Amino acid sequence: MEPLRGPLVAINGDRLLQRIDELAQIGAIPDTNGSSRLAFTDADREGRDLVVTWMRDLGLHVTIDTVGNVIASTSENGAADAVMAGSHIDTVGTGGRYDGNLGVLAGLEVIEATFAAGIDLKRPLAVAFFSNEEGSRFPPDMMGSLAYVGGMSVEEVLNVEGADGSRVGDELDRIGYRGTTPCPGVTPHAFVELHIEQGPVLDREDIRIGIVESVQGISWTEVSLSGQSNHAGTTPMNLRRDPMYVAAEIAVIARSIATEFGGSQVATVGSINLHPNLVNVVPATATMTVDLRNTDDRQLQKSENELLERAHRFATAEGVELTSRSLARFEPVEFDERVVDRIENLAMKSELSTRRMPSGAGHDAQMMARICPTGMIFVPSWEGISHNPAEHTEPEDLVAGAQLLADAMLELTEVDW
Repeated sequence: MEPLRGPLVAINGDRLLQRIDELAQIGAIPDTNGSSRLAFTDADREGRDLVVTWMRDLGLHVTIDTVGNVIASTSENGAADAVMAGSHIDTVGTGGRYDGNLGVLAGLEVIEATFAAGIDLKRPLAVAFFSNEEGSRFPPDMMGSLAYVGGMSVEEVLNVEGADGSRVGDELDRIGYRGTTPCPGVTPHAFVELHIEQGPVLDREDIRIGIVESVQGISWTEVSLSGQSNHAGTTPMNLRRDPMYVAAEIAVIARSIATEFGGSQVATVGSINLHPNLVNVVPATATMTVDLRNTDDRQLQKSENELLERAHRFATAEGVELTSRSLARFEPVEFDERVVDRIENLAMKSELSTRRMPSGAGHDAQMMARICPTGMIFVPSWEGISHNPAEHTEPEDLVAGAQLLADAMLELTEVDW
């Protein structure tokens, strides 16, 4: 690896924290520190408008592409050959104020601090927020960045239908964020994403910085179960065709698979919907989601097969019809070792405690890794809590992460691959 080099700037931590607070007020969840800005809702539009205003106030060249990704660059050529930071500003329905937002606003702060320092760089800087990273309203997650790198066509994105029957294209038009810049997008020189860990490791080990080496593979499956609706009091147990009973067993199967496989394998049933969903009626149908993750793709495939095999066997015994469809499937990703090493060395130079680690959550960075050298920086999450209004990271850790992002971005402007 080339020796450390490149200009240095000092970010304004107070300005960064103020922007985080201001953005969190949009979609604020009463009596909490959290926010709710599901993708392509009115709250999402308000958040977008605020961040775009900050970008334009700095004189950046702002583009909006055909799936709503927003990129601000110091160059008229956008992100082409730029060192780019970024993440997302959409949230889950019960979100915190740091997930995604930190990476976007820290990237913006790096650019503003660089302007204030009056430094001329070898390459431009850029910051992006990608559409619908969470995938809570419209699957899959990381939708915007996936389209940006060509992994999903614009037509496919625009035609995705949510659980409420709305379409992505219609909602983008409604909020005014279906842009005209082509997608897939141009290739940056490098991409670095700053993010809260969303897990307990750094907090429990009292470590300031996570050096992210990889992102584990993700599999989302929707399982639909069809049985026989009937009277809860008059239908004998041995004559029931109960989809809820099967759904409950699938949840147990998912947990058992995670326990049996061990290692990095995790499994979550995050949603179950019943019809007619009445206290005194055996359900007619159940629809559920299963989220499986593993850092080893072979193990992930094995867990997927095992889940459906056991589920089909149990459903058949209950006389319930089972169908399934994939909502999202992403293989594990290894980040560019050249970027990872630089981030680690810069953190050590700043005397920050570090730990190399994988990411258990999906991130836009895993998509960007398909087209350019990419790395990630984690800062601690209090008690590992995220996707929850109680999500919290200490201000000094937010600022330390943002300063490391600045150091990494500026050094990467000097590096030739």
